[in-house]
Amino acid sequence: MSTDRYVSPLSERYASKEMQYIFSPDMKFRTWRRLWIALAETEKELGLNITQEQIDELKAHKDDINYDVAKERERQVRHDVMSHVYAYGVQCPKAKGIIHLGATSCYVGDNTDIIVMAEALKLVQKKLVNVIAELSKFADKYKEQPTLAFTHFQPAQPTTVGKRATLWTQEFLMDLEDLEYVMGTLKLLGSKGTTGTQASFLELFEGDQETIDKIDPMIAEKMGFKNCYPVSGQTYSRKVDTRVLNILAGIAASAHKMSNDIRLLQHLKEVEEPFEKSQIGSSAMAYKRNPMRSERIASLSRYVMVDALNPAITSATQWFERTLDDSANKRLSIPEGFLAIDGILDLCLNVVDGLVVYPKVIEKHMMAELPFMATENIMMDAVKAGGDRQELHERIRELSMEAGRTVKVEGKDNDLLERIAADPAFNLTIDELRKSMEPSRYVGRAKEQTVTFIEKTVQPVLDAHKDMLGMTAEINV
Repeated sequence: MSTDRYVSPLSERYASKEMQYIFSPDMKFRTWRRLWIALAETEKELGLNITQEQIDELKAHKDDINYDVAKERERQVRHDVMSHVYAYGVQCPKAKGIIHLGATSCYVGDNTDIIVMAEALKLVQKKLVNVIAELSKFADKYKEQPTLAFTHFQPAQPTTVGKRATLWTQEFLMDLEDLEYVMGTLKLLGSKGTTGTQASFLELFEGDQETIDKIDPMIAEKMGFKNCYPVSGQTYSRKVDTRVLNILAGIAASAHKMSNDIRLLQHLKEVEEPFEKSQIGSSAMAYKRNPMRSERIASLSRYVMVDALNPAITSATQWFERTLDDSANKRLSIPEGFLAIDGILDLCLNVVDGLVVYPKVIEKHMMAELPFMATENIMMDAVKAGGDRQELHERIRELSMEAGRTVKVEGKDNDLLERIAADPAFNLTIDELRKSMEPSRYVGRAKEQTVTFIEKTVQPVLDAHKDMLGMTAEINV
């Protein structure tokens, strides 16, 4: 590790080795060479004077990149693509003259960007599927565990721990749908020349329009894509980058929401993220168990959501067939967006896989509030026993206010049940009232909704992606 210059924490602390490799120079330059081979093969197959011997020479050196030669050449000519064309030619003297034939720099640069984003989306997809799988296990395990629900972070009608987890899961499923849609629409730039008109190929193929029309589809197929974008300037539309990073921002928003809920639940001591035996929560307060991983999810998620503005603004400000004010921004915003979301999903997987639930604390909080929530049921029981509904409604409202004042002003336990039992208007004993305090009576269809959601919505998705399941996440710090 270098200690005398800045090193991105996305690489050192957060992103996996797999995601880092996808955005590595080695991945980029190997892809450049694959693209040059695809172009040369296509041109040979369409009739240009390129030999199989030249193609074989290019293939023989597609992975042993002479970086030292390219670096020295770039120092002289200040052009990365031409430096690598030169370096490839040094290794392939017979094919030197046909490397990059008819192409512009964006042929390797932009096509590689699309290929790299496609590979990165595949890794994001895999991790997202695994987060969904772990969440569905958690939801199923705790589908019957009653818990206070909150609206405005005020106690509301109870739900279950599992049902709450389905809310997080559903948002990640929406993200997966969006991701797979955008993945399915990604196309290569192809080889369209300096302003997208394929003028150089018109010259190379002596005006043969039918042959030129075959170039892009053949390159796309060789590189594992179905199509190229039908029209372009010098670059593919930067709108593509906007669509891709919007997917990452959506995942970040879902992760942020879940992490916030977990942080609030950890404050209540109801649910806790994993805390390792030797982990230190605070340098000063040794007893603390801070929700550090959930906080990191929120922190990185905010970065990704804001980062998505970069390609949107870049797309909006491109002039005509191209300007170069996209380049420096793309080099930062796209890789860093992916590295950050990769770290976020690893954290999500780690947190969800190890979530600890404390049913006794949940029950304690529930029982402190349940008498208020049970008042309608109590009132109905009193009516059945001969009471007047309107009079009972007013009386229970008054008693609720008194009990609430006892809790808030005097700091005592909720004594609403005792107050109701003491009021002859209700004609109910304290034992009868306590029997009605079974939390599961007040959770509605939370369990049934959870079961149906997992069976009908989540499981088909997991079945369709079963080859992706089984990941675990390692957190660096």
